[in-house]
Amino acid sequence: MPKWSPWVLLALILILIFGPQLLPGPDREKIGFAEFITQVQSGKVDEVKLNNTTLGITGKFTDGSEFTTTAPLGFPNENDRTMFTEKNVDFQPTTPQSNWFMNLIPLLLPFFLIFGLLMWMNRRASGQMGNVMSIGRSRAKAYTTDRPSTTFADVAGYEGVKTEIKEVVDFLRMPERFKEIGARVPKGILLVGPPGTGKTLFARAVAGEAGVGFLSVTGSDFMEMFVGVGASRVRDLFQQARKMGRAIIFIDEIDSIGRKRGAGLGGGHDDREQTLNQMLAEMDGFETSEGIVIMAATNRPDILDPALLRPGRFDRQIVVPLPEFEERLAILKVHSRDKRMGPDVDLEIMAKGTPGMSGADLANLVNEAALFAVRRGSSQIERIDFESARDRIMMGARRDSLILSAEEKRTTAYHEGGHAVLAAVLPNGDPLHKVTILPRGMALGVTQTLPEERHSYSRDYIEDRICMALGGRVAEQVVFGQQTTGAANDLEVVTGLARRMVREWGMSDKVGPMAWHGQQQVFLGEDLMTGGREYSDDTARTMDEEINRILRVQEQRAIELLNKHRAGLDLVASALLEHETIDGAEVGRLVQQGLGEPTPRADATSLTD
Repeated sequence: MPKWSPWVLLALILILIFGPQLLPGPDREKIGFAEFITQVQSGKVDEVKLNNTTLGITGKFTDGSEFTTTAPLGFPNENDRTMFTEKNVDFQPTTPQSNWFMNLIPLLLPFFLIFGLLMWMNRRASGQMGNVMSIGRSRAKAYTTDRPSTTFADVAGYEGVKTEIKEVVDFLRMPERFKEIGARVPKGILLVGPPGTGKTLFARAVAGEAGVGFLSVTGSDFMEMFVGVGASRVRDLFQQARKMGRAIIFIDEIDSIGRKRGAGLGGGHDDREQTLNQMLAEMDGFETSEGIVIMAATNRPDILDPALLRPGRFDRQIVVPLPEFEERLAILKVHSRDKRMGPDVDLEIMAKGTPGMSGADLANLVNEAALFAVRRGSSQIERIDFESARDRIMMGARRDSLILSAEEKRTTAYHEGGHAVLAAVLPNGDPLHKVTILPRGMALGVTQTLPEERHSYSRDYIEDRICMALGGRVAEQVVFGQQTTGAANDLEVVTGLARRMVREWGMSDKVGPMAWHGQQQVFLGEDLMTGGREYSDDTARTMDEEINRILRVQEQRAIELLNKHRAGLDLVASALLEHETIDGAEVGRLVQQGLGEPTPRADATSLTD
C-alpha cells in the first residue's frame, strides 16, 4: 500500500463529514420569529417548512423570495396550525432521519487510530530490520555502459600511463585475442601517485573506453561498527561484479583496509584484517576469463600488505606522477576550455611556472583566476588574474587587515631582501620570481622562487637552498645585530634538509654512504620490536655534529655573501619599502648596481617580465 494512502482516506472522511456544511446554501433572508408571525398574518407567506428536530423554519414569500428563522419550543400549537390554514400557507413539518454513518464515526474513530498506530509501528520496525539485514550488502555505486562517459580523451597528458592501462581495455573489449595466444591479463591494477594526480579519473576512463559495467567503492565503505560487516560487503561486491559479466571494480583509497596485517599496538585480530583476508580470498577465487578486473588507487603504497601486492592479485602497479611541463600545459587547456580567456593569457608560461602542481592544483588555479577576474569586474580572465591566483596558492592569501609598524616593516624588508639577494647570486639555486613584504598567509613577507624541472637534486643545489633559506636570519644579524622570530620556519626547513643530507642521502663525508630513515608510523608497528633505532649513540652524536656543521658552514657562507653584497641588500630593502613587491629581474638589477659588476644570476628572468 502506498505511503500516501492513509492520508487520502483521512481526507475523504473529513470531506464526507464537513463537506455538506461547507457547501454554500441558497440565498435566504434571516428574520425574527415575531416578524415571521406578522408576515403570515399579513398573507405574505406562501410556504413554510419546519424541522421538528432543530425547530429551524425555512419558507417562501408570495413574491418568491425565501427566508429562514428559528421557532420557539412548543411550536406549532393549535392556534398556529389554524392560522396557517386560514392564510392558505403550505405548512410542511418534517423529521429528518439520523445519518447512520455520522453516528458510526464516533464509535469507529478510536479503532481507526489504534489500527493506524499499529501499522506505523510495524512499518518502522520493518524498516529498521531491513536496514539491519542489508547492512552486509556492498555500498558500491554501479554504473552502466552509458556511465561513466569519461574516456582517455578527457585525461590530458599521461601517455605512458594510458599505454600501460590500454591492455586492460583491449582485454575487456576483445578477450578472444588474449585467449588464442594464451596471454593472461593482470587481475588487479594498482594506481599509485600523489593526491590530485587523477587516479580516480583514470579508472573511470578505463570503464568508459571498455564499455563495461563499473563498480566504484571506497575503502572506508567496508568499515562499520559491526564485526564481520566488511567481509560481507566484500563478498557482495564480487557477487555483483560476477552478475554483470564483464566489469571493473574500482576501490579508491584501498590503504584504509589494505594495511599490513599483524602490526600496530592493537593486536592483529580486528575487523579491518578480516576484511582484507576476505578480499584476498575473493581475488584468488576468480579467473581472468571471467572478465573482471580490479583497479585500486592509493597514495600510500608503502603501508599495503605484501599479500595484496603479489602476482595473482594486484599484478601491476602503475605510477601516476605529478605532471611534467607538457602534461601541465594539456591539463590547463582542458580546464580552460569553458572559460573566457583574455588575449594576454599564455598557458605555456603558466605551465612552466607551476612545477610540482598536480592536476587538481591546476584545476584550482584556473578556477581561482576566474574568481579574481569576477572580483575585478572583468568580463574575461587575464594574465594578472593567473598571477594573483598563483600567488594566493603558493604564498597564501594577502592579509590586508595586518598593519606592520615602521620598525617591523623595515626588519621584514631586510629579512626578505636577504633571501632575495642570495637567490640572485647563488649559482645553483632556483630562479627568483618575486619578493614581497605584504603579509600573506602566516608570513609577514614572502620570497618566491620558481623551481625548475628536476628529478634528482645535487649536493650543491641543496646547499644553496640552505644558504638562501638562512639569508633572512643572517641579514637581520648583519644589519641590526640581532635575530627575530621571523626565521622560525626557515630554521625548520634548513634543519630538515641538513638532516636528510646526513641520514638519508649520504652527503656527509664523516658519516659516509649510510642511510637511516626516520621512525615508521606507530600503527605499522615495525619499530616496536627493534627498539625504534638502528644506530648507536656514537653514530647519533656524529650525525648531530654533521647536521650542525652543514648549517654552520652555510650560515657563514651567507654572512660572507651578504657582506659582499651589502650595497645591493640596502637597495633591495629600500625598493621593498617603497614598492612592497618587486620581481626577480629587478632584484638582479639592484644587486648588479650595488656590486658594480654582473652577477652569476643577473640574467634571471621571471614570469612578470
